Amino acid sequence: MTLDTGKLCILTGNANPELAKKIAQHLGVKLCDAMVGHFNNGETQVMISESVRGKDVFIIQPTCQPVNDNLMELLIMVDACKRASARNITAVVPYYAYARQDRKTRGREPISAKLVADLLTTAGVNRVITVDLHAGQIQGFFNIPVDHLAAAPILAQYFIEKKLDNVVVVSPDLGGVTRARILADRLNAPIAIIEKRRPEPGCAEVMNLIGDVKGKTAVIIDDIVDTAGSLCEGAKALEKMGVKEVYACCSHAILSDPAVQRINESPIKQLIITDTIPLPKDKATEKIVSLSIADALGEAIGRIYTQQSVSKLFDKYSKL
Repeated sequence: MTLDTGKLCILTGNANPELAKKIAQHLGVKLCDAMVGHFNNGETQVMISESVRGKDVFIIQPTCQPVNDNLMELLIMVDACKRASARNITAVVPYYAYARQDRKTRGREPISAKLVADLLTTAGVNRVITVDLHAGQIQGFFNIPVDHLAAAPILAQYFIEKKLDNVVVVSPDLGGVTRARILADRLNAPIAIIEKRRPEPGCAEVMNLIGDVKGKTAVIIDDIVDTAGSLCEGAKALEKMGVKEVYACCSHAILSDPAVQRINESPIKQLIITDTIPLPKDKATEKIVSLSIADALGEAIGRIYTQQSVSKLFDKYSKL
């Protein structure tokens, strides 16, 4: 992409600097010179070493582990840019933390996803770019524009190139049916749905399967893989019901322990993820394949910077 980049500034914190470098490379610019560190007492320290006055600043910062540290880095970088007279500040948050806390299910519970939206807006963010929100309705928590991209086209391209035979796309729960349908349409495949219940947070039990999977290659798609408990239980259930092979894919690989161990011991042949969250070296395994979302994010940033339609990207990169 060729841009007049005189007023474009790409900043990154410590959450995923490699993704930020890839995005900057796609745009043909260098990362803005900044130091994001900590004082001796643990407080976040931000020093931007070049002028951002009158510039369009894009801050690349997924709020992955350590969640609260990365969130504070983002908020403080936004405040620094606002006080340095940046023209526009866009928070590029490929993984939006607290998205699973998007509603009250019991009394006296917070809606933390809304709180994070309020924090970003109050800090001075003018626009948000994100990927595969856990609940699309979170866009409505913001009173500023939100560009909601999807990883499904990138994941679909991987499976198309693998030329898998007799594919069925499987949603791991009823809430993920739309996501599964998007992938299935791109793979020209039917869908199946795993019906499960959660007796407690982080624990899932497979109750039933809707759809025909016998003798087929199953591709399970989810937005988040955290401890991988429900994903691996779903894969085991599919194996018992006669699938030929099981693949899995997700947008955001949190991979909290013991996720990698569970995946390695499961019938899942490969787990395809994106780099919205960086994959630590100690969690890299032959079963996990990471694809980059950088080109999609870079294209969105370029279109916003040049005031072009972002909706034209949706054929290739969008969600629901």
